Amino acid sequence: MAMMDRQSSEAGAGRKVFFRRKKTCPLTGNNAPKIDYKDVKLLQRFISERGKILPSRITSVSHKKQRSLAAAIKRARNIALLPFVTK
Repeated sequence: MAMMDRQSSEAGAGRKVFFRRKKTCPLTGNNAPKIDYKDVKLLQRFISERGKILPSRITSVSHKKQRSLAAAIKRARNIALLPFVTK
């Protein structure tokens, strides 16, 4: 009885349940690109317009690949393949 009262009194009791698709890492798999600091085109996909590294919750990159991606971006910045900041 208490369960029925709680469901009817909740704010979103009549709403549809939103199904969230499981994100998969774009850098994992058979035809996945290799992370390399010289591949500027690939690295720019994971950098914001301001030059910041995008977090893995947005890009859906796995934790292991995110660490190697960040290292590759930093290495490419140090040898001037990528900018540190864009205005």
